[in-house]
Amino acid sequence: MKKTRILIVEDSIFFRKFLTDKLSEFPNIEIAGTAMNALDAKISIPRIRPDVVTLDVEMPGMSGIELLKHLMANAPVPTVIVSAVNMNVFDALSAGAVDFVRKPDINEPEAAIRFINELAGKIEIARNANIHKTPAVKQAPAPTAPAGIYPAAMLAKSVIIALGASTGGTEATLVVLKDLPKDTPGMVIVQHMPPSFTKMYADRLNTQCQMEVREAKDGDRVHQGLALIAPGDMQMKVIRTGPGYSVKCFYGEKVSGHCPSVDVLFQSVAESAGKDAVGIIMTGMGKDGADGLLKMRQKGAYTIGQDQESSVVYGMPMVAFNIGAVVKQAPCNNISQVLRSYLNKL
Repeated sequence: MKKTRILIVEDSIFFRKFLTDKLSEFPNIEIAGTAMNALDAKISIPRIRPDVVTLDVEMPGMSGIELLKHLMANAPVPTVIVSAVNMNVFDALSAGAVDFVRKPDINEPEAAIRFINELAGKIEIARNANIHKTPAVKQAPAPTAPAGIYPAAMLAKSVIIALGASTGGTEATLVVLKDLPKDTPGMVIVQHMPPSFTKMYADRLNTQCQMEVREAKDGDRVHQGLALIAPGDMQMKVIRTGPGYSVKCFYGEKVSGHCPSVDVLFQSVAESAGKDAVGIIMTGMGKDGADGLLKMRQKGAYTIGQDQESSVVYGMPMVAFNIGAVVKQAPCNNISQVLRSYLNKL
């Protein structure tokens, strides 16, 4: 099997050596080179031609985000961000990064091991990512749909929308939500993401979407105009409460390899809402959410899957489509239109 050649871009000598030493232990990874800053990397990348770049965001001089924008405009290279916890990660994803991994405290051996295994896995995913089709928010349709777009008869129904995404999903989900009016039925969302990042992600979406977006808390009611994002280290289920719904957030084992899991969310929506639900599965590696979406469809829900061309990683939506879980497949920037069209017919 051909090794994945990577370039490590990191200004800390100590952490750069840590990454080099640990990633070299993986038989499928080859360290093609290292760079001490973004300018160094800008010179090295055309010469080295790595399969994947691991990139720190905050560096002296040219930032990692500036480098990423340059790469994506000129010679796109799959890039995984390795960064501390801050909002710059989402700017990097918006600029075209495939995914990110949070920097660990390398003085904690267990945390360091988890980090390096996660990074190695995301490097392999990034190698095959469709980076040329990364959805750019600046190209998405402006959110012009006014409140009151939906018929009163539909709004009187107990409709709930469930969405699941993974790799490439932070920007893809934004493209969808940004084009939905503020009176959209309540949404529940699982985006595979570590703890602490989900709140920042929800806060970011909240500033750019007409709907209110926030990180879910156990017991939150799902209502019109609100999108709830599952916390990064908890499972989230939807339960029926009278004529409406609320969420149950709890610590639990990984399901389909993830916590939060799209399957957990979708299966609960299937049981709680049945035909009054819409399920949307978007870009991501693996199959999390496919079985849950099939259960939703079997219960009468309308289901939408992101298509291959617009997916950064056509894994989760592909599996869902192949097992018959998807009613309608659509490009990322058309999913909101498909959703609105369906809701308007209810």
